[in-house]
Amino acid sequence: MAASESDKDFVVFDRVQKSYDGEQLVVKDLNLNIGKGEFLTMLGPSGSGKTTCLMMLAGFETATHGDILLGGKPINNIPPHKRGIGMVFQNYALFPHMTVGENLSFPLEVRNMSKSVREQKVKDALDMVQMGDFAGRRPAQLSGGQQQRIALARALVFEPQLVLMDEPLGALDKQLREHMQYEIKHLHERLGVTVVYVTHDQSEALTMSDRVAVFEDGRIQQLSSPDDLYERPENAFVAQFIGENNKLFGKVEAITKGVATVKLPMGGVVKAKAVNCEKGQDTTLSIRPERVKLGASKSSNATDAKVLELIYLGDHIRCRMNVHGNEDFVVKVPNAAGHKHLSVGETTTVSWLAEDCRALDA
Repeated sequence: MAASESDKDFVVFDRVQKSYDGEQLVVKDLNLNIGKGEFLTMLGPSGSGKTTCLMMLAGFETATHGDILLGGKPINNIPPHKRGIGMVFQNYALFPHMTVGENLSFPLEVRNMSKSVREQKVKDALDMVQMGDFAGRRPAQLSGGQQQRIALARALVFEPQLVLMDEPLGALDKQLREHMQYEIKHLHERLGVTVVYVTHDQSEALTMSDRVAVFEDGRIQQLSSPDDLYERPENAFVAQFIGENNKLFGKVEAITKGVATVKLPMGGVVKAKAVNCEKGQDTTLSIRPERVKLGASKSSNATDAKVLELIYLGDHIRCRMNVHGNEDFVVKVPNAAGHKHLSVGETTTVSWLAEDCRALDA
C-alpha cells in the first residue's frame, strides 16, 4: 500500500533560513521532506549548516525565516520539551548524580507516567540496548560505549516518533563506532522510528542511512540514497566529499549523445559521461579508484601511468600514480591471484570506461 502524503512529509523544512547575526545566512533556503520511519543523515564538513538544522528541529535554535513542520503541524513556536522528540548527543548528556535507571526514568516522570509503567518501560529500553544488568550503576562507572547505549535508550524510552542524533559516535574508538553503527541501524529497522542523524563521517552516513543530505555552505548539495550518492555524484563537491575520488581537470570540446570529449592541459583527451558540464567550459572529471583497470585495454581512456607509491592494505594494494600529470591518481589493485604485481618507478597502462568517468562542474 502506498504511503500517505502525511507519512511522506512527516518532517518538513519549508524555505527555512537561519542567521545568527542578521547578515550571514548559515542555512540558506532549506527545503527538505523526511518520511515517517526514514533514517535520514545530514552529512557535511564543519560549518556547513547541518547541526544548525538539527538544532532548529529540536527547538534549541529558532528559524530566522520559514516553517518547520512535524506530523503536518508547525512547531516553530513549540518549546523543545513539548515537541516529543528523542535526542542523542555526542557527549551523552547523562545526569551524573542519577543511576542509569533514574536517567531513563526521568523523561517518563516529566510525562507523569505511573511508577509501574515507568519501571516496565525502563526495563524494556535497557534490554533493547543489552544493558539490562546496569540499572543500578552511575554513568561514571560505565565505559564510553556503555554510556552511549544508555543515552540511546533514554532517547527511545518514551517511544518518540522522531529521534535526533548529533554525532553520537564521535567520541568512540573506531571498532566500537563501527559496531554501534550496525546496532543503531538494526534498532531503527526493528522500531520503525524516524531518525535524523548528523555526522561529518561519510562512511557512517553510507552505512546507516536510507537517504543522505550532503550539506555545504548552508545548502543541500545532493539528497540521495547512499549508493546514488557514491555512484552518481551530481557535482564536484559531492564527488570529492563522498569516498575516494580521482580528479582530472580539462575543457569540454564536444558533447555527443551524453558523452563529453574533454581536452586536458597536457594534451590528453578523455571521454566522460556529461553530467554537469557545458561545451567550451572547464570541467572536473571524477573517477573512482576501483573503476580504474590496469593493463592494456581497447577503451578510449587508456593512458600511460607511472607508479609512484604502493601501500599494502590486506585485501587490496593502494597504488598512487602519475596519470595525465596528476600525481595523486589512485588505483585500488585487488590482492588476488592473477593480478599484476607492480613496482615503484615502472610505467604501465591504466584505463576506465567513459560511463565510469563523470564530467562535473569545474
